[in-house]
Amino acid sequence: MIGVSTTRKAELVGLTQDELRGFMDTLGEKPYRARQLYETIHRRRITAFDAMSELPKTLRRILEEQAVVTHTQIENVFLSSDGTRRFLLKLADGSEIESVFMPEERRDTICISSQVGCPLACDFCMTGVIGLKRNMTAGEIVSQIVVVLNQVYGAGIEVPHRTNIVMMGMGEPLLNYDEVMKAVRVIADQNGLTIALRYITLSTAGIVPRIYDLAKEEVRPRLAISLTASNDKLRNRLFPINRKYPLRELIEACRRYPLAERERLTFEYVMLESVNDSDRDARELVRLLSGIRAKVNLIPHNPAPELPYAASPMNRIVAFQKILTESGLPSFIRRPRGQDISAACGQLAARHKATA
Repeated sequence: MIGVSTTRKAELVGLTQDELRGFMDTLGEKPYRARQLYETIHRRRITAFDAMSELPKTLRRILEEQAVVTHTQIENVFLSSDGTRRFLLKLADGSEIESVFMPEERRDTICISSQVGCPLACDFCMTGVIGLKRNMTAGEIVSQIVVVLNQVYGAGIEVPHRTNIVMMGMGEPLLNYDEVMKAVRVIADQNGLTIALRYITLSTAGIVPRIYDLAKEEVRPRLAISLTASNDKLRNRLFPINRKYPLRELIEACRRYPLAERERLTFEYVMLESVNDSDRDARELVRLLSGIRAKVNLIPHNPAPELPYAASPMNRIVAFQKILTESGLPSFIRRPRGQDISAACGQLAARHKATA
């Protein structure tokens, strides 16, 4: 696996308070300076040391010599007709990843990546086509939020409404478990990015042992399962990982997963024309999720020339949803965002052009 060079300046974004305190201790600074720096970087999103007016000039100069807030740089931004922005980002070693910013009237959603590429090779997803290059660090994961919000609103400017974070970008989060969970703790920290856990969602294709690990965490995000098939024969074709962790094991892990009083597990179901969108498929899905406090997001497939699937027609999706609803299974049809800039679900592949 390709690693990030250790000869570069220390990256401070994504460090825990304890880690930052240790770094500042090596500089001979007192703990309260570490606390100031942590809040300045994560809560206020200040990335330039010379703008950190609460720190002495001498300390700012030392930090400039030995560290950076983040190595992550914006390489390009693509703007969709619906307001979605796709960020092509470059990491310290030159690797490229993507993040997506989706504005709404009362909230923003940022879709972030957890790996450079993805090893799962799901048959309907562009990210799997490029394969896995490496895992991302917690700092690289957190930096996406800082960089995106600063580009949209400006460094140090308070975001005017709620920010949702969805780990549904490039990569399988549960295959980079430790760094992802470290990032979640910083994102949710009241002295950090202060984004409540109920507004952070981690999506997995079904890494069963890690779902059990996640269930034991005191600080954990909401969980979403990328399902898209209600039987093993079809899921083996769409998700090669299903051969290792078949539906029986995945659904059992979901049944055992602890939920808060009003919390539901989210199951994402990409609607593929004439593949998984029949009435029979809908009834099979209802049976599969029986007894689980669940909701289903029906996602029209986002096409790409390299992928052999088409999106289900909307009337078919509505008919599918009706069966779920009448069976008491809450479901929602997700409106595609950013298709015209290759920013929609399943389209992320670090493209340098605005359209697929």
